[in-house]
Amino acid sequence: MPEISLFYGIRVTMYYNDHMPPHFHAEYNGKKALIVTGKSSAKKSGLYDKVNDSLKAAGLETALFDKVSQNPLTTTAQEGADFTKANGCDVVVAIGGGSIMDCAKAIAFLSKNDGDINDYIYNRLRSDDALPLVLIPTTCGTGSEGNGFAVLTNPDNGDKKSLRCNAIVAKVSIVDPECMMTMPKKVLASVTFDALCHNIEAYTSKIAQPLTDALSLYAIELIANNLVSVYNGTGNKKEWENITMASTIGGMVINTAGVTLAHGMEHPASGLKNIVHGQGLAALTPVVIDASYKGDEEKFGKQKVFMKIGLTKHQKTPDIFFDEQGDTPDGLRMAPDQRCQGAGEVCNHL
Repeated sequence: MPEISLFYGIRVTMYYNDHMPPHFHAEYNGKKALIVTGKSSAKKSGLYDKVNDSLKAAGLETALFDKVSQNPLTTTAQEGADFTKANGCDVVVAIGGGSIMDCAKAIAFLSKNDGDINDYIYNRLRSDDALPLVLIPTTCGTGSEGNGFAVLTNPDNGDKKSLRCNAIVAKVSIVDPECMMTMPKKVLASVTFDALCHNIEAYTSKIAQPLTDALSLYAIELIANNLVSVYNGTGNKKEWENITMASTIGGMVINTAGVTLAHGMEHPASGLKNIVHGQGLAALTPVVIDASYKGDEEKFGKQKVFMKIGLTKHQKTPDIFFDEQGDTPDGLRMAPDQRCQGAGEVCNHL
């Protein structure tokens, strides 16, 4: 797929299905890159070595910060920013899922701004300055590569909120489905449900716009058409590309239209209890839709049609989001009438 430049309220250049394009360094002027990863997966997959080698081949020095975990903490972002300044890094490169990308955004921001990040999150302080960012997602859920959000948890009180500004929009995002194909099935299910929720919530948001509506419906259909085969391990390259595109679109549309009740309820839960974000959404979304659909029956109905059109090609939709006992892997038990058994049950709740 060729390079795509997307202008959508924000500007970010996306390289789709492009294995570390040799010219992506031209999007910023840097001499030393901070590479942000989780504790091990980027190293085990070999992706860290590829990125590190590519940066060095372009004449950049590198430093590694590999302390990010799920539901990243404000304190981790501050530690990363202190490390960045101490090592003289002037560009930040993230390799990983939404937690890594969001923490990298906060690191880039704090490296250029003094004070407590919570003051910026709550708009007590403001800035539109950050180090340039390059984001390389290894999961297809948050869409963080396409927006100016960084979701962080304050460890002092479990408060999970977003830093939001255009300064933390990536200069370059490299979205390569082959970086995601080794995800465990439960991770794939969780992150893709997050992508689905982004598009559902942006579409039904009270501040949705015609452009976000069109993109959200397109992404919902991409997920419905492609998730089951990708989850079952029979998905081809094009189907993986479709899932990753839906994820990126989800990140883009919430940058404009925002999220709604399911995300609003899940963030306190995962902030306080460290729940896996997509699994928390899977527990909440069916109930939220049941309570919300009468607010805009036309839009909720249109989503149902798009989901069912995509799912009719699958004779049996697997129980993607819950195990055999009706629990998420975190043990969130639900009553049988509240269970969200894969995309088919999501559809029934729309």
